[in-house]
Amino acid sequence: MTNDQLKKLENDLWASANSLRAYGGLKAADYAVPVLGLIFLRFADNKYSQFETKIQEDHKTDKGTRLERTIEAISLANCGFYLPDYARYDYLLNLPGDQSMAKALRRAMEGIEEHQDEKFKNVLPKEAYFDIEKKKADILPQLLKSFSDIPKDATGDVFGKIYEFFLGEFAMSEGQKGGEFFTPTSVVRFIVEVIEPYAGKIYDPACGSGGMFVQSAKFVQEANHDLSDIYVYGQEYMGETARLAKMNLMVNNIRGEITEVNSYEGDPYGSLGRFDFVMANPPFNVKSVKESTVKNDERFYKYGLPKNKGKNTDDSITDANYLWISLFATSLNENGRAGFVMANSASDAGNSEYQIRKKIVDSGMVDCMVSMPSNMFFTVTLPATLWFFDKQKVNSSRRDKILFIDARNTYHQINRAQREWREEHIQNLTAIVRLYRGETNRYLELVTHYEQQAVQCIRQLPVCFDDFHRKFTNGLVILKQYAAESKSKRKAEEQRKLAESGLMQKLEEFTLPEVALPSFGWHLDLPVDNAGQLNFTEILATYSNALKEVDANLKTQKDRFAEIWTEADKQVKVKSDKSWSELGLNNLVKALDEMQQTWKSAIDLVTYWHSNIHWLQSRFPEAKYTDVVGLCKLADKQEYAEEQNYSLNAGRYVGVEIMGDDLSKDEFKESLTTKRNLLFELNSKDLYLAKEIENQLTDIINDLE
Repeated sequence: MTNDQLKKLENDLWASANSLRAYGGLKAADYAVPVLGLIFLRFADNKYSQFETKIQEDHKTDKGTRLERTIEAISLANCGFYLPDYARYDYLLNLPGDQSMAKALRRAMEGIEEHQDEKFKNVLPKEAYFDIEKKKADILPQLLKSFSDIPKDATGDVFGKIYEFFLGEFAMSEGQKGGEFFTPTSVVRFIVEVIEPYAGKIYDPACGSGGMFVQSAKFVQEANHDLSDIYVYGQEYMGETARLAKMNLMVNNIRGEITEVNSYEGDPYGSLGRFDFVMANPPFNVKSVKESTVKNDERFYKYGLPKNKGKNTDDSITDANYLWISLFATSLNENGRAGFVMANSASDAGNSEYQIRKKIVDSGMVDCMVSMPSNMFFTVTLPATLWFFDKQKVNSSRRDKILFIDARNTYHQINRAQREWREEHIQNLTAIVRLYRGETNRYLELVTHYEQQAVQCIRQLPVCFDDFHRKFTNGLVILKQYAAESKSKRKAEEQRKLAESGLMQKLEEFTLPEVALPSFGWHLDLPVDNAGQLNFTEILATYSNALKEVDANLKTQKDRFAEIWTEADKQVKVKSDKSWSELGLNNLVKALDEMQQTWKSAIDLVTYWHSNIHWLQSRFPEAKYTDVVGLCKLADKQEYAEEQNYSLNAGRYVGVEIMGDDLSKDEFKESLTTKRNLLFELNSKDLYLAKEIENQLTDIINDLE
């Protein structure tokens, strides 16, 4: 299944589920978990079907021998779960209308859990289906039918993506509450890219629905490592959300445990110094935690407690932000890495929080601080900060250095209220971290990847160009031919009006100029060294500009032709003449518009990959880390400790980029000339409109006299 096919499937499934919500008068909170349960059922049936033949063969082979096992045991060994007949998707899909679907679903879920490990029991939704059925009896059958559109050969990876997509949509529907169980995928993805959890024990003490674990698993698979190399440990306070996380692990085939517990109070995994990786998006600014709950727990007191000083203090922690930060720091083993989301205010917090921050910074584990754009989360509109710890850094030359990245201006606007990082944003920001770590080869590999994408897009251009140009040329020929051959079909009055319009002369004189697709001019293997990559980018930039000129030329001609076609549709086209439609003239301009858009999109992709290469090379021309004003700064101890008094706010270090400061003289002149010409044009229109308004007001006054 391609990405486009998967995206369409996700959107279609969501539209179907969402329409039933409106039809049944349900809130997102009412049907989120039940719907995710149905997705799990479809996943379970698909996976079981793939193993069913082997399960039956093993059962037949072992029957009557001393190795004989039950069908349930064989299923668990091969597939990970057993599906009784009454839990099969087709059985439920074809349930007679006079039977309760809610009862059938509860029985199916219980049948699956009956043979599961204890940690995965009481996870699947059961009773919630009765609430939906009470609203309208036909909602559940329709939902089952909608999810049957998921192909039977869809893999666990496809289900994982659909499941995660639905989690995100439900989170957006829930608004403020949505952030309690879902961290936007792009944020998690960046954390994973920086801490690189290839293998080991991964811990999230505020795991929500388990998104951190899912992205970790994807990272491991994309790096061609085995999923069995990681084991995840999650803690979640909300019972329903903990069950979502457990389902998420099952759908994505991730080994691990999720415990329903308040992380301030419970430590089910003995987390002190245990984990290779810690990832989390904890609740911000919680002020209800009691000092008595945490004061004897080294997870929280090792660096100090966030507690007001003075005589009038009560038993409350001032703010739990630094409880979480301490928990993440103390949960790492001697080689561990952590990445987590934190409120901006924590970067500069004073009093006891300052003392805790100072101790953590002086330990040498703080690796990188990233300021994020606003509107990246469902719970808050203000920007947050990503903190990264690296215990290995303590014994390296980077011990007393901290990398600050200001990524507040790096984002893609999804809609008016929501932003995200695209994959290339994530990779480009990660490239800065890797250069800082001295991993030049990985930076060069990323540039090579972008070059490969650009070349692949360039190879697609001839087809798009030829289709558009051929349609344009043939359409012009056909229209001219129709104009000539239909002359005898027009009445005398129509002939006269047509002659007076001058349209026939315009049509006859209209010709397409010779337009050729420019040659790329690169026929060698893609360069893997920095000098070769810089040279490649120069050639790519020249080629990209040539493409834009060709596109502008074709667009101008197409727009002129569209004007002629519009007039021809009124005056040349003969009423009731089927040949106009048969020749494809009725939708000619629309077809040209579509082909032009396809061609333009192909060009834009080339430009897109070039822009990503340029973004990196213009900032790091030597393929080595360097401070970039407004983007990144590597601060030493004198700067962050003495000059900035242990502030971890990236904005204090990186400075402000002066827009256009990296332009050459010629580029600046071209930009300024364009803006001047636009100003002249707007001023001219302004004068014209002012004169028109003045004249019309004068006419109105004169009419009143």
